[in-house]
Amino acid sequence: MSNERPWLAHYPAGVPAQIDINEYASVTAVLEEAFERFRDRPAFANFGRKLSYGQIDAMSRRFAGYLTGELGLAKGDRIAIMMPNVLQYPIALFGALRAGLVVVNTNPMYTARELRHQLEDSGAKAIVVLDNFAATLEEVIAETGVRHVVTTGIGDLLGFPKGALVNFAVRHVKKMVPPYRLPQAVRFRDALARGARHPLPKVAQSHDDIAFLQYTGGTTGVAKGAMLTHGNMIANMLQAGAWIGANLKQGQEVVITALPLYHIFSLTANGLVFMRLGGLSWLITNPRDMPGFVKELRASGFTAITGVNTLFNGLLNTPGFADLDFSRLRLSLGGGMAVQRAVAERWKKVTGCTLVEAYGLTETSPAACINPLDLKDYNGSIGLPISSTDAAIWSEDNRPLPPGEVGELMIRGPQVMKGYWNRPDETAKVLGPDGWLHTGDIARMDENGYFYIVDRKKDMILVSGFNVYPNEVEDVVMQHPGVAEVAAVGVPDEHSGEVVKLFVVRKDPGLTVEALKAFCHDNLTGYKRPKVIEFRDALPKSNVGKILRRELRDEKKAAPAAG
Repeated sequence: MSNERPWLAHYPAGVPAQIDINEYASVTAVLEEAFERFRDRPAFANFGRKLSYGQIDAMSRRFAGYLTGELGLAKGDRIAIMMPNVLQYPIALFGALRAGLVVVNTNPMYTARELRHQLEDSGAKAIVVLDNFAATLEEVIAETGVRHVVTTGIGDLLGFPKGALVNFAVRHVKKMVPPYRLPQAVRFRDALARGARHPLPKVAQSHDDIAFLQYTGGTTGVAKGAMLTHGNMIANMLQAGAWIGANLKQGQEVVITALPLYHIFSLTANGLVFMRLGGLSWLITNPRDMPGFVKELRASGFTAITGVNTLFNGLLNTPGFADLDFSRLRLSLGGGMAVQRAVAERWKKVTGCTLVEAYGLTETSPAACINPLDLKDYNGSIGLPISSTDAAIWSEDNRPLPPGEVGELMIRGPQVMKGYWNRPDETAKVLGPDGWLHTGDIARMDENGYFYIVDRKKDMILVSGFNVYPNEVEDVVMQHPGVAEVAAVGVPDEHSGEVVKLFVVRKDPGLTVEALKAFCHDNLTGYKRPKVIEFRDALPKSNVGKILRRELRDEKKAAPAAG
C-alpha cells in the first residue's frame, strides 16, 4: 500500500490516512454544531464590529425563514450572492444553506456580460447584492430568471452610528455606489425582520445534494459551474481540518480572511474549516488598501492567515508590516497560485512563520495537496495528497508515470466535484468514469510522495521544441532585488516558434532591461532566457490577485519594449 501511496509514510503525526465523511450529513449540520458549541465566541469581525456564533445563528435562521417563508424558495433552488467580505456574506450564505438552497457565488467585479451568463446559466431565482454592484445587476436582470433581489450597504450591520457613517462615506464621499433602480429589491435588514416571523425550515439534506455552483474556467472561454455537493464540502473540511487541526486550538484562533469568501479557497478554509474549530474570521473588505490592511492586522491579534502569493508579497512591501507582532502567528497558508521562493523566504524572515503552500482547484473543493505545517523552510513543493486523496502523474496517453517523470497531475477523492452544471460534454473531458480528475497542471512526484507543479498546461511556452515553464522563469526573476512582480509569457517568433517575454513591475525604478537580461543570463539556460522585457506600472490580476498571464498573451498590441 505504502509503495502505491508513498506520501502516507511522510504524513504529519496524527493525520489519518482516511477521513470519515459520514461524520456529518450536510454542511448545515456542521454549521449547527458550531453555533451550539461556540455560541458566545466571536465568529466574524469586520470594521471593528464582531458577531458571535449565537448572533450568526439567529440572523442566518431569520434569513432562511425569509427565503422559504416569504419568498417561497424550495430545496435545490439557486440563489446568487454578490458581495465582498462583509458581515452580511456569512449570514446570507448560511441562511441559504439552512434553507436547502444552492449557493451561486458571484464575483462582485463581474461585468454585465459575465453576470448575465452566470445568472442565466445557473437559473438563479434570487440574488443578494451589495449596493456598490447593484447597477450591474440592473443592466441584466430583465434577461435572467432572477425574481427576488435583496440589497445591502457595507455598513448595514455595523451598528449605530458607525454603520450610518460608513454608508454615508461610501455613497457620498467616496462615490462608490453608482445610481441604480431595482424597484423589487428588499433591504437586507428588512428581510431579516420579515424572516423572524417564520420558523427555520426543516430540510432533509444528503451528501449528494448540491451545496454550491462554483463558477470556473473563464480562462478557457465560457465559465462553467462546478457542482460541489454537501459531501464534497464536508470531505474537504474534514481533510483540511485533520491536516491543520493539531496545530490549532479550538475556540482560540483568529484567521485573517482577505481573500473573498466567494472564492473557493477562502470559502472552505476560512468560512468552514475555521468555523468548525470555533475560530474568529477577521474579514478584510478591501485587501488592496494595503496600509489599511496592515492597520487591521495590528488590531486583530491574528494566529492564522490564508492568501495568494501576490497578497503576501504586497504585505511584505507595505511599510509597517514588518513591525507587527507575529508572536501568535501559527499558520500561513498560501494557495490559489504558485508561492514564489523569494516571497516565502522573506515571509519566514519577517514573521518567523513558514509560508506553507497548498494546492487545489475549484473542482476539488479546493484542497488536494498540502505541505506539512512543521515544514522548516520553503521546499518548492505543493505538498502531499491529503487524507482519502489519490494523486498520480499521467502521460499524454493516460498511462501512470513513475516518480520523477513529468506529466499531467491527476486527482481522485471524495472532494472531487460531481461535474459541471448542465455540461456533460465538458465534464467528460476532465472527469473519468473511474473518478480521476484531469487538473490541466503539469507536475512531477518525488519518491517520498511530494508533488511539484511544473506549470499550467496551457501556459507552457515552446521554444525551438523545448518546454519552458513560466513559473520557473518567474521564480528566478523574482529573486532580483529590483523586481516587485513579474509575469512570463510566450510570444510568437519566426526562428524558434515562441520566445519568452517578461512583463515586470519594478521595485527599483533604476532597473534596466540590460541589467535584468544579464541576471537572467547568469541564472537561466539559453532557451529559457527572456528575449523581450517590458516594464509596466501594474500587471492584470484576477479578483483574488492571481496574475493573468492570459491577458498579457492576448495583448496583440503589446509592442516589444527596448530589447
